[in-house]
Amino acid sequence: MFEKLTVLQTAHDMAAHAAARQGVLAGNIANADTPGYKRQDIQPFAEVFARSGASDFAQATRAGHIATGAMQAAIGPDTTAPSAPNGNSVSIEREMMRSAEARQQHDLALSVFRSLSAILRTSLGR
Repeated sequence: MFEKLTVLQTAHDMAAHAAARQGVLAGNIANADTPGYKRQDIQPFAEVFARSGASDFAQATRAGHIATGAMQAAIGPDTTAPSAPNGNSVSIEREMMRSAEARQQHDLALSVFRSLSAILRTSLGR
C-alpha cells in the first residue's frame, strides 16, 4: 500500500516550485526601480507538472527515462507585463499578489504533507 507514495513527491515538487517562485518575485521587487528591468516569472506548477510527465501510471523503460526529484521550471521575462516609461515592467502591487499566490501554493503543499503524515501515523497505530 505504501510502496509508491507519489503524493509526497508531488507535494515536495509543489513546495519547491513555490519557494523558487518566491525567490523570483523577491528579485522583481528588489529591482522595481531599476531602469529597463523586465519582470521575471516562473512557469505555473500545473504546466511544469504536466510537462514532466509525472503520473502514477508512468513506467521507466531505461535509466533516466523518468526524472525524479524537483521538476525544473523555466524562469524568464514576462512579456505580457506593461512597461513604465523607464522600461521597467515591475508593479509592486502585482508582485505582492503573486507572492501571496506562491505562499498559498506552499501552504497547500505543507498541508498535504501534514495530512499524509497523520494518515501514516494512524495506520501505524501511533
